[in-house]
Amino acid sequence: MNQTVNQTVNREHNRLNQTLKALKDEGRKALVTYIVNGDPTRDATVPTMHEMVAAGANVIELGVPFSDPMAEGPTIQRGHERALMHRVSLRDTLDVVKAFRQTDNTTPIVLMGYANPVERMGYDAFAKAAVEAGVDGLLTVDLPPEEAEPLDDQLKGVGLETIFLISPTTKAERAEKILSLASGFVYYVSLKGVTGAGHLNTDEVEAKMASIRTMTDLPICVGFGIKDGASAKAVAKTADGAVVGSVLVDTMGAMSGEPAQVIAEAVGALVAPIRQALDEL
Repeated sequence: MNQTVNQTVNREHNRLNQTLKALKDEGRKALVTYIVNGDPTRDATVPTMHEMVAAGANVIELGVPFSDPMAEGPTIQRGHERALMHRVSLRDTLDVVKAFRQTDNTTPIVLMGYANPVERMGYDAFAKAAVEAGVDGLLTVDLPPEEAEPLDDQLKGVGLETIFLISPTTKAERAEKILSLASGFVYYVSLKGVTGAGHLNTDEVEAKMASIRTMTDLPICVGFGIKDGASAKAVAKTADGAVVGSVLVDTMGAMSGEPAQVIAEAVGALVAPIRQALDEL
């Protein structure tokens, strides 16, 4: 069996692909939840991941703390800053995934971060460490498709998916380039600007969904500006799922100093009604 076939077989067993396919078959929308590893404390992350799953999250995006998170709004920037106060690194994030996998080997985990920490570790070393830890995909915010192929090759070589962002300002030609590498799902940025921005335009989202679907069969999940069940439900009418992050990170930051399990349960309480709203579609 050649390498290409091996890669295809591996990726068929990727948790992310299996989960998104199962949701599609059930006629349900994906709920993707984002938190920053180590925010507000190191011991809050794993309990919060478990509480989000218990509340109905289907995919976890785990932010890798970085000193210059350029795509993030003030809320998530502060989350990165709080995590970095505890010196949380990419390797620490992989350790958190390992800890989560001790009791949950089903829920997909996508790492979301920036290129520098991955480049410092080395693409080959990172890909091997990530799959060993139990990671299912990577979204590298600041790595354009023109520079992404070497990392993409390493990730797909071990059965991991490469998630890319498409924004309202992405031209069709560039979207096609991005989608030629994209796998797992497409992350559509619903707003012009950074995470946590407001003014969600659902008509614009719907139009962009139709355009993207002419270029790819991948599931499309919409993020940025999704704060509650109503906004998640509004975008998920035409998308395959919703990504919720800033409201969760904001809550965790506001609870700094509280016990880890109390923080986790508060986040779960935010996730549950969003899941309920999506299930009404």
